[in-house]
Amino acid sequence: MTAPLARLVDRQRLCHTCPHMPPGPEITSKSPTDAVREWFAALNDYCESVDYVAARTIFASGVASFGTRADIVTGVEALRKNQWEGIWPNISDFKVDLSSVRGGGEGDIAWGMAVWSSTGFHEDGRPFDRPGRATVVLQRQETGCSGNRPWLAVHTHFSLNPGTPQRTYGRKR
Repeated sequence: MTAPLARLVDRQRLCHTCPHMPPGPEITSKSPTDAVREWFAALNDYCESVDYVAARTIFASGVASFGTRADIVTGVEALRKNQWEGIWPNISDFKVDLSSVRGGGEGDIAWGMAVWSSTGFHEDGRPFDRPGRATVVLQRQETGCSGNRPWLAVHTHFSLNPGTPQRTYGRKR
């Protein structure tokens, strides 16, 4: 593991749980590659249903991320405010192509990448294809709830394919 990644991982060892957050299904696969695939599958559901509470359950509390809208943010609440809230309600049909998932890992660290698609909306409500790609770094963490040491995202990066409109406004009602 590189020194910068090791420092990031060390910062993520904080407890993930929050007394106001109900426990969700945990990703506890033994295989890092299977964990990455399960993580992307869970994200599909949470993004499409715009379920911020459930999505928190697959992210470390101190996750470091950047995305299609957010500059670099640290913390799941900052990610929710600066990325999820500005995108998830304004798109439809979000889907990670699970057949595109590539990943690996060793010990308590896993990495993965995949392509995804969604439908965005111009300011006048016309839809457009909104494809992109993502990377994730997962780490097994003590959550204090189950003792299962689930895999949680400690880093994510989502980007749009070149040429894709940067802004989505949501459907016209």
